[in-house]
Amino acid sequence: MLRHVAVFRWKAGTTDAQVQAIEQGLAALPGRLPQLRAYSFGRDAGLREGNADFAVVADFDDEDGWRLYTEDPEHRRVIEELIAPVTEVRSAIQLRHP
Repeated sequence: MLRHVAVFRWKAGTTDAQVQAIEQGLAALPGRLPQLRAYSFGRDAGLREGNADFAVVADFDDEDGWRLYTEDPEHRRVIEELIAPVTEVRSAIQLRHP
């Protein structure tokens, strides 16, 4: 199993409506991408100062499934049109998960 984790810090001035649009765009992906075994995303719960603002966690059987996800046209659109314009910092990792 391969787990992809991406965390984001939004630019100052990012609106709730912009984050809602991101959430709606991401919510549509599992129905398009059968290689997603588990998929979750959401806003930081605000429990610790300095955390990122938002995270995405996606599980795949293997690297091929992850690559299909990264190349999917709708996923690319969500990134390019909704996420990238409001992102100050992005960090990600892909890890082997039992």
